[in-house]
Amino acid sequence: MDIKHIAAFSTGDQGGNPAGVVLGDSHPSEAEMRRIAAELNYSETVFAMPVDGAQDHWRARYFSPESEVPFCGHATIALGAVLGQHAGAGRYQLRLNEADISVEATPSDIGMTATLASPPTRSRDLSHEELSDTLTLFGLTEEDLDSRLKPAFIHGGADHILLPLRDRTTLAAMSYDLDAGREMMNRHGLVTVMLVHIRGDREFDVRNAFASGGVLEDPATGAAAAAFAGRLRDVGWPHGGSFTLHQGEDMGAPSRIHVSLSEVPGSSVQVTGTARDMQG
Repeated sequence: MDIKHIAAFSTGDQGGNPAGVVLGDSHPSEAEMRRIAAELNYSETVFAMPVDGAQDHWRARYFSPESEVPFCGHATIALGAVLGQHAGAGRYQLRLNEADISVEATPSDIGMTATLASPPTRSRDLSHEELSDTLTLFGLTEEDLDSRLKPAFIHGGADHILLPLRDRTTLAAMSYDLDAGREMMNRHGLVTVMLVHIRGDREFDVRNAFASGGVLEDPATGAAAAAFAGRLRDVGWPHGGSFTLHQGEDMGAPSRIHVSLSEVPGSSVQVTGTARDMQG
């Protein structure tokens, strides 16, 4: 079995979020996919097979080391890069467990660039219980929050909680217990908790806790980036059609996620990043 090791949302030859990419004529059994994802121990591994033999339409499933997830942005960017190398630049349709999306592969000077079109987005304010549980997990209080943006439950193919922080130093000091985080995220049906510091109207520093998948932190999270952009659109945040998210810097894995979107509420968000082959 040929497994590609790709870092998505990389900055040149550095950083990015590693993902396993497995292409095949058919999917392995679910038990085998879970085993492979656990052995690779990347935050996600994507398994893709052509639909009815078509090279431009693929069925994709995503597995963390501990569970299957409905959608993963960085693994989709990695998949797009591998499909571009495998079948050429262009747009590929992807059938997920709960949605149909697309990813477009484009060659660049530093490897493949890929752009995914996310599932529809939606968001809402947090309940008192959701906010209390999230603050408790990270040892924070409401005084640590940035009043310019309310905490929220956000969705762009998967569910996340958004927690905007007032100080960059608080973001840099993010810490929590993995087991407590797993219990809390599973109880609220979350894939990640996204902590955000507002660098500017269109630029943000972010960290994503991913205890639900058995991973303390993701260095780049495209699904959460799409959901976050949808939330900003929902609340009328000034965006000029695009945002840039800086992630992974506090982990020593600098990553860049570029997001573009229309004004149509709930519509798909385009998430772009470069990808590098970790095997050279």
